[in-house]
Amino acid sequence: MDKTVGIIGLGIMGGAIARNLVERGWHVIGFDVDAVRRSELAGTNVEIAAGIAQVASHSPIIMTSLPGPAAVDQVAQRIADSDVSPRIVVELSTLSISDKLRFKSILENAGHIALDCPLSGTGAQAKLRDLIVYASGDSGAIAKCRNLFADFAKKSADLGKYGNGSRMKFIANHLVAIHNVATAEAMVLAQRAGLDAKMVVELVGPGAGGSRMFQMRAPMMVEGLYEPPTMKISTWKKDMAIIAEFADEVGCTTPLFTLTQPVYAEAMKMGLGDQDTAAVFEVLKRTLITDPKSIESDRD
Repeated sequence: MDKTVGIIGLGIMGGAIARNLVERGWHVIGFDVDAVRRSELAGTNVEIAAGIAQVASHSPIIMTSLPGPAAVDQVAQRIADSDVSPRIVVELSTLSISDKLRFKSILENAGHIALDCPLSGTGAQAKLRDLIVYASGDSGAIAKCRNLFADFAKKSADLGKYGNGSRMKFIANHLVAIHNVATAEAMVLAQRAGLDAKMVVELVGPGAGGSRMFQMRAPMMVEGLYEPPTMKISTWKKDMAIIAEFADEVGCTTPLFTLTQPVYAEAMKMGLGDQDTAAVFEVLKRTLITDPKSIESDRD
């Protein structure tokens, strides 16, 4: 089996995946527009390409992990214009269904196979290969990627028609948004009750009230340290807007999810956009203690 793969986008997620694949014996050809990221990965045996066309010309499978639809469109077009034989192009980012379909159209018109394969997990989880790949699209292409997925994720699943991967990711992120804010609220309550915060993390996390978000983010809240971020609040706000749009499209009200949105918005106002989403604890610590109605009034 040819263990060569291209990765375009070497940020928090793409960079962690590249490192893990190199450790598992893959020849990774990577590219990022950010020179700092290119430099960081160059020291880990990732071959840094001169551009997207070079990645496409040497990689039978290409994965993209990008910040938004504009970047995704541009990369898809560059691959389409690269005049190479058919490639499997695996899109890992969280985007709207319409953005994913546009990506697919650009690549299919050039003879390539596009897969919609968003990931469940944070940057910290990516470092530990603790990810789930929500794969959707051409089943034959997904089967060809199974060994690749197994070397950077703990699980992958073929979810059927293209776009179902993103639909599954929206459901997962809907819960993440709620669990993260619920964790912050619980930790503020524990603080007000005079409990030892570290004991709360140790005993609540593995119990009936725990969640993966509690286990990951409550310790950050105890320490008050939100950098380096595993998911920036500014990026998370983009993902939440996509989920809200999706819920509207399928005609489903999401009262709990909707209640969390002002908390993340307030975090942005407080200048916490570049910090981890665990920083919503600082929002609730301030507002629930000084003015419990302030977030609700912002929503109104």
